[in-house]
Amino acid sequence: MGAAVGQTPEILWRRLNFDPEAGSARVAAEEQAMADTAETLFPPDAEEAYQTGLLPAQHLKALIERREVRATLPIEPDQLQPASIDLRLGSRAWRVRASFLPGPSASVQDRIGALAMHQFELTEAGAVLERGCVYIVELIESLALRKRTSAIANPKSSIGRIDVFTRLITDQATEFDQVRANYHGPLFAEISPRTFSILVRRGDRLNQIRIKRGTPLSSDDAMRRLHERDGLVDTEIERDEIRRGIPVTVDLTGDGEGSIIGFRARKHADLIDLRKLGHYEVGDFWYPLHASRDRTLLLDPDEFYILASKEQVRVPPDHAAEMRAYDVGMGEFRVHYAGFFDPGFGHSEADAEGTRAVLEVRSHEVPFVLADGQRVVKLIYERLVARPDRLYGADIGSSYQRQGLKLSKHFKPSN
Repeated sequence: MGAAVGQTPEILWRRLNFDPEAGSARVAAEEQAMADTAETLFPPDAEEAYQTGLLPAQHLKALIERREVRATLPIEPDQLQPASIDLRLGSRAWRVRASFLPGPSASVQDRIGALAMHQFELTEAGAVLERGCVYIVELIESLALRKRTSAIANPKSSIGRIDVFTRLITDQATEFDQVRANYHGPLFAEISPRTFSILVRRGDRLNQIRIKRGTPLSSDDAMRRLHERDGLVDTEIERDEIRRGIPVTVDLTGDGEGSIIGFRARKHADLIDLRKLGHYEVGDFWYPLHASRDRTLLLDPDEFYILASKEQVRVPPDHAAEMRAYDVGMGEFRVHYAGFFDPGFGHSEADAEGTRAVLEVRSHEVPFVLADGQRVVKLIYERLVARPDRLYGADIGSSYQRQGLKLSKHFKPSN
């Protein structure tokens, strides 16, 4: 099927990714024709520096053209980030008794049938997801990945910053947020607001997904060379300190004693409407935290904190980064629900000279004293198969370039 005369690739893209009636013989025939057209418009190996790695925006667009990424509503251009795709909530939702993984012999729907308390619809009027409860929402997007093509998901930054715990689930999944190679099937989000209840609607974007070809290695030596080339953080790090990632520390000094170094969430605050941006007063939802003389912070159990890194972080245009726990043996607290850092984050090519990482911190069963400069997370850098056609920053509407200590975009700027 060739493109009609005068039909632009953008119009064709919108037609190709709309999939309301998957499964018929007609659709199957059209899919093959669409794939042939997409191969012409976006050759899979065009301008590739590597055969394996994360896929940049232009390659993700090609996957949509080839219907490896599908949707029951047209995929919007702004869902494409430099190295990820935003996923949207569908209309079907369930309150369930507990979190779950389907396991290798069951689908998500099988487990919902056993655990659902009730089903409800997400509409334009919205539905309230109560804090402390667990919900499953079917997503608008689904996948039909090829061999050697897998994916990983994470919450979006603004969702992690309001303490909403959300994870991606697939059929036959044995891990959250992991999509196995050659997966064909639906996608579901598990959503559990921890501190604030939230108002959500169909089409809201809580999760994002990165798609990877092959299994590229990320070695310590490669990250050391990358740090020497780009200065991934602005602090001095010895080569042997770069082990399984770039260490990142917490800033409890701020601008000196008495200055604001973070926020602690208020319990029993009002709900947050995810579509109201710059709307809420900070003081109605957060207590400010001030730097102490000894530059420590006592984390209370089951409290949620927003802090910031000492380091200015940079992500080169040909790489993406993911934030992970520095040491899984440090089980007293969890840092960072939303771990994706896009190409160009804090980088000079995206009009930034380093950007601090915001840390979402929750203590567990016992109080824990956090010290200034303590290593709390690490950044894992992965290469892309090619440079993306867009970088993180104001040009694509990114919210957190050149950020300091910053709450989610739902709140009015704090002084």
